[in-house]
Amino acid sequence: MLFKKNQELDSLLIKESERLIRSQRYVRSVVIKPVPIENNKDSVDISIRVLDTWSLIPTGAFSSSKANLELTERNFFGLGHEVNFDYIRSFANNTFAYDSRYFIRNIKNSFVNATVSSRTDLENNTFKTARLDRPFYSTLTHWAGGFYYDYRNFNEILSDINNQTSTQNFKIKTYEFWTGHSTKIFAGNSDFSRATNLITSIGYTNTTFLKQPELQYDPIRFSNSSKLVLATIGISSQQFYQDKYLFRFGVIEDIPYGKVFSFTGGFENKKNVNRAYFGGRFSYGDYLDFGYISANIEYGSFFNNGKTEQTTIKIETNYFTNLFSIGNWKFRQFVKPVLVLGNNRLNTTKDRLNLIDVNGIPGFNSSPLVGTRKFLTTFQTQSYNPKNWYGFNLSPFMNFTLGFLDNGNNKFFNNKMYSQIGLGVLINNNYLVFNSFQFSFSYYPSLPIDGSNIIKTNTFQNSDINLNNFQIGQPYVVPYQ
Repeated sequence: MLFKKNQELDSLLIKESERLIRSQRYVRSVVIKPVPIENNKDSVDISIRVLDTWSLIPTGAFSSSKANLELTERNFFGLGHEVNFDYIRSFANNTFAYDSRYFIRNIKNSFVNATVSSRTDLENNTFKTARLDRPFYSTLTHWAGGFYYDYRNFNEILSDINNQTSTQNFKIKTYEFWTGHSTKIFAGNSDFSRATNLITSIGYTNTTFLKQPELQYDPIRFSNSSKLVLATIGISSQQFYQDKYLFRFGVIEDIPYGKVFSFTGGFENKKNVNRAYFGGRFSYGDYLDFGYISANIEYGSFFNNGKTEQTTIKIETNYFTNLFSIGNWKFRQFVKPVLVLGNNRLNTTKDRLNLIDVNGIPGFNSSPLVGTRKFLTTFQTQSYNPKNWYGFNLSPFMNFTLGFLDNGNNKFFNNKMYSQIGLGVLINNNYLVFNSFQFSFSYYPSLPIDGSNIIKTNTFQNSDINLNNFQIGQPYVVPYQ
C-alpha cells in the first residue's frame, strides 16, 4: 500500500495500491474504499477487502520423448513468496533436469524484490542467477535500482571453417548494477500530470568468460569478456484502464496505456576495442473505438570508427478487440506482430535470429534455422462462456503463430513459413481451491528437427501474449532476438 495512517486522503494512491495488490498472482480481487467515521468530519477509515485465490498450481506436459511436472506456489506459507520447481524426465536417454526459483516480493515493505534460481538441463548444463532490485513499480516512484548476478556453465556444438564440429565448453559470469531517478514534469494534481515523469538511469555490466571456445571454432572471438556502461534519459507517461475478460475469467485486469520517448547511449569495451552505443525508443498505447492498440519501436547500434555495427531495429504491436458477443458467448480477438531487422551483424551463428520458443513459436525447436531478419505474428481467439456447469466455466481459446526468417539469403516472405496451431481451454470454478487451470495442445505442420505433423501438449498458455508497459527502467542494448 502506498498510503499511511494520518496521511491526507489521495484517490490516486488508493487506485495505485489496488493495482499493486491485484498484481500479486495469489490475489483474485481487491477493493479499497474510504469509510466515514461517525462524529468525525475531517477523517475517514480505509476499508481493504481482498479475495485470495488458490496459490498452489501444478502443470505438466507429456510427449513420446519426455515429460515434465511443474509446481508453483505463489504464496509460500502466506508470506507472498513464490516458489517454482520444474522436473523434466527424458525417456530417450533416461536423464532428468530441473529448474527451481525462489522469489521474495516487497522485502520489509520496501518494494525491493529478491530472486534466486538454479537450473540444470538434460545435457547437464547449469545456470544460476541472483537478483536484488527495486523497479519503478509505480509512476509515483522516485528511486529505483538493482543488482544482478548470472553464472552459466554449458556445452555447445560449434563448427569450424571446414564444417568440422566439436563440443565446446563455456563458463560465463555476469554482474549488473543500475540505478534510476524519476522526476515529475508537470505541476498540478491531475492523473496525467502525476503519471508523467522525466526518468534518468545508468547501468554497468561486466561479462567475464572464464572458459571460451577454441579459436578455430570462434575465430572472431564473439564469445569474449566485455564491459558496458549505458545511460538512458526519457519521458514516460503511464496510466491504467481496468477491464475484464482478457486473460483471466471475470477478474479485473489492469491494462497499461501511455507514451514513452527515450534515448540510450554509452560505451562498450570488448577485445580491447572501445565502441560507442546509441539507441532510442518510442512507445504508444491507448484504447480506441475499435479496441486496444499499442506499438513499440526501438533502434540501437554500436559505432566503431564512424561505422555502424550490430544494428537492431525492432517493431512490435499489440491489438485486441472490444468484448463482443455471439449468442450468449463473449469473445475477444488478439493480434501481436513482431518485426526484427539486423544490419551489419557479426559473421557468426551466435549473432543470428531464430524461431525458438520464448522468442519465436511456442514449443518450437529450430536450432539449424537462423537469419538476420525475422517476422512473427500471433493470433489468438479467446472465448468466455458465462454459463456454468456444476460451478465450472469453460473458456476455450485458439492460438495460431507463424514465423519467417530470411535465412541469410536476403529473402523474407519467399522463404518457408513455420507455424503452430494451438487449441486450449481455461477452466474456472470460484468455489474450488484450484480457481482456474488450463489444458492445451499444439500442432506443428513442420519442425526442422522433429519432423512433420507433430502434436505437443501444454506448450503455451492463453496469457502468453504479453502487453507492453510504458515505463523506463534499467538501460539496455536493444535485444536482437
